[in-house]
Amino acid sequence: MTYCLLRWVWRLFSLIPLRVIHILSDGIFYPVYYLFRYRRKITRNNLIESFPEKSEREIVTIEKRFYRFFIDVMLEMSKLTSFSPKKMTEHMRFTHMERLNAVLQQGKSVSLYLGHYGNWEWISSLPLHLNKESGVIAGQIYKKLRNKPIDKLLIYNREHMGAVCIEMNQTLRWINEQMNNNVVTITGYIADQSPRKSQNQHYVPFLHRYTPVLTGAEKITKRYGFEAWYLDVKRLKRGYYEATFVQLHDQPQSLPDFDLTDSYYRHLEQSILRQPELYLWTHNRFKHAKKT
Repeated sequence: MTYCLLRWVWRLFSLIPLRVIHILSDGIFYPVYYLFRYRRKITRNNLIESFPEKSEREIVTIEKRFYRFFIDVMLEMSKLTSFSPKKMTEHMRFTHMERLNAVLQQGKSVSLYLGHYGNWEWISSLPLHLNKESGVIAGQIYKKLRNKPIDKLLIYNREHMGAVCIEMNQTLRWINEQMNNNVVTITGYIADQSPRKSQNQHYVPFLHRYTPVLTGAEKITKRYGFEAWYLDVKRLKRGYYEATFVQLHDQPQSLPDFDLTDSYYRHLEQSILRQPELYLWTHNRFKHAKKT
């Protein structure tokens, strides 16, 4: 019952025009930032340590831009359930799509490295751009939430444009099933998650810290002989994004251990330096990091 009500309310909210949603976002910014101060301490500390060369005034400017952007993303994600495919492709564009489709048509599956950067929720509209005759399945790895109604709502939202949600601990099972059925896949990994302290096997220099990272995507990519690509996202203007496919390496299986993960973090860092307000600074990403 709770899920049905949530879905009904979510659907109604998604019908609000995007320009009105942005007006609502502007209003929500003030209590979130000034009154509730949502994760302000974590955000400020992340920014200060990531940009030691910037003044306090510059840090505060990025911080405010981030909170405005973050609220936009949280509200914009509802449009996945009401935008038409044509409308969605106008607001979320993908470049170098022909290169990616060429790889998939050769029967090669792809590991797609993403970050909590740009509108990561709208990336699930990628199936709209795939060659429909090829039978390629687009999967996205997610971490299951404890709140079951919210978890079901997010899955419903993310799968609305044709993507398939795969719970993190079911990743290998899902990939094996597709391989056994000779299905070509493109699987998205939001790979900038913070590992548990017991999982800290590899550190990368990332935003002025040695940061522990997850390496599961690299292990899967090499084990199954997948291609490895990064998705570089830009915000063109409010409510409009462009994502460019970048090949991380033409033969990832030939790389030494962790080189693929290191390459991903170098690309992600360059994206963040270009538009720092588009990164998820409220996440305590660096809680186990070491300063360089």
